[in-house]
Amino acid sequence: MSGVPRGHSSRVRVFVDSARTLRFDDGSPVTAASGVAPLGEGWLIAQDDSTIAAWRRDDGVHPVRVLPPVDGHDAFSEPAGTKHLKPDLEVACPAEVDGEPAVLLLGSGSSPRRMRAVLVRLEGGEPVVHAADLPGLYERVAAGLGLPMDHLNLEGASRHGATIRWFNRGNLNAGVRSASVDVPLEGLVAAVLGRADAAAVAVEQPREYELGEVEGVGLAVTDAIALPDGRTLLSAAAEDTPNAVDDGPVVATAIALLDGETVLAVAPIPELDGHVRKVEGLALRRVEGRRVHLLAVVDDDDPATPSAELELRVHLG
Repeated sequence: MSGVPRGHSSRVRVFVDSARTLRFDDGSPVTAASGVAPLGEGWLIAQDDSTIAAWRRDDGVHPVRVLPPVDGHDAFSEPAGTKHLKPDLEVACPAEVDGEPAVLLLGSGSSPRRMRAVLVRLEGGEPVVHAADLPGLYERVAAGLGLPMDHLNLEGASRHGATIRWFNRGNLNAGVRSASVDVPLEGLVAAVLGRADAAAVAVEQPREYELGEVEGVGLAVTDAIALPDGRTLLSAAAEDTPNAVDDGPVVATAIALLDGETVLAVAPIPELDGHVRKVEGLALRRVEGRRVHLLAVVDDDDPATPSAELELRVHLG
């Protein structure tokens, strides 16, 4: 990605400080990494092509079952003819359960099988998982965004205090902009735990975002994190795909700085070894003045390619 998408300033700069390949302790690859959030002394990484998450700690990368097998499968791919079965967990966001830290994993909603949510928390240092189907909530989100269900593709979320801002990826090829709605964290957690009706969770504050385009392909949100000053950083990818389900070539990725629904700046994520890395998950490590340190995970849309974990440094000009 050269330069900045038309209509945006270059007040933000992005640097890749380090990159590492993600593998489980048995050597098998972590694939299709789509979200990352803190869990205990490590990070929980969602794989959108699997029912297993990866808990990355200093002592290794450990598998965590977050959903039961689907028709006997734990991994899903187009070559295997099982892609349509995958739960497509795209969001990993910090949450709480009864005052204790947890991670909220959310499906994309791009098909009926992908309308699940999972809460992961620690008890005695071990992950405890609770999952639920939430079709009523996904229908409310689509209605709040003014979209038919086949345009729903919820790829990211940022936590703003007691609120989760849930981002729909959008697709300019289909005339759909990136957008978001706000949902109360407490209500969402209660719905996952079966303590409240998912269809009654409030869906508010729809927003749309104009992120620009690169080489004629629109940038669309893949994840988000909230900054301490109330602004938001988005990761975005320019992926040439006709719909919310099929993968396509990614021509560029970027970080965008938002204030509400105003896009203040968009900056390219540098390529690594001449390749665009499709960042799909962001987590905030720390903020030092105008420098924001992020942990990012990459989905290369290839079941044979291990995902990468990147240390990103974002300079806010």
